[in-house]
Amino acid sequence: MTKTLIAIVGPTAIGKTALSIKLANYFKTEIISADSRQFYKEMQIGTAAPTLSELNAAPHHFIKHISIEDDYNVGAFEKDAIDTLKTLYKTHEVVIMVGGSGLYVNAVTKGLDTFPKVDKSIREDLNQKLASHGLEALQLQLKTLDPKAYQNIAVDNPHRVIRALEVCIGSGQAYSSFLTSEEKTRDFKTITIGLTADRPIIYDRINRRVDLMIAEGLLDEVKQLKSKQHLNALNTVGYKELFNYLNGEWDLKFAISEIKKNTRRFAKRQLTWFKKNEDTIWFEFNTEVETIVATINDALSSS
Repeated sequence: MTKTLIAIVGPTAIGKTALSIKLANYFKTEIISADSRQFYKEMQIGTAAPTLSELNAAPHHFIKHISIEDDYNVGAFEKDAIDTLKTLYKTHEVVIMVGGSGLYVNAVTKGLDTFPKVDKSIREDLNQKLASHGLEALQLQLKTLDPKAYQNIAVDNPHRVIRALEVCIGSGQAYSSFLTSEEKTRDFKTITIGLTADRPIIYDRINRRVDLMIAEGLLDEVKQLKSKQHLNALNTVGYKELFNYLNGEWDLKFAISEIKKNTRRFAKRQLTWFKKNEDTIWFEFNTEVETIVATINDALSSS
């Protein structure tokens, strides 16, 4: 049988982790996380990282394996994940990958475009500009330097904007000029399973998850990280809003409402990204796992 990667995608709070564990148990295999926020060991509650019982239910890779202070990016993840897959395929025919970070999923399944190396000082300058002038100033700069990238990347994500700008500034060429449609050859077949639901259901699940995070102690988690709030890893939903509360800019009720709003926006972007892949097999979030397994087995038998 062809070595196979089963990629589980979909918006946040849709049930990807639970499905990945069920599939890993069925296929007696292991799980690779492609959720870039769950890489960081200091960020548990706000990233909805798998719990200890979930981690014990199936072997996981790339969960809380680095620090928020480590210099780690999607290129490093691509290499690490492919190396891990090579090892896992020595003893498994099927491996599960799960995550809501579309770029990281694509890095494993399709490979990344090659970008020039740029001086680290450029990113440092851009981060300072973000802190002092806000994201809008960086968005306007990108719109001037690379209108095509401005139209096509998630411009409300400061990480993506800074990455595009540093390539523009460091290379003297448009970030979009380095994007190609060529896919790298992989030694495995990918079956992509998408979980979805009607938008009101997704938004309700998000709102309830945020309330649960607060109840589980998200504010205390963020308080412990306050001195590190300048780090890129912490400039993310669930953390930046509570930093604004701790810095006296917002009250707590408003900060929590902003977490919900920004998470809903994030989910919408996730769905837009994942819907671009026409090969994805979509299921409603509450589909019985036996139905999904049957579909996967049909795909495996035809490979």
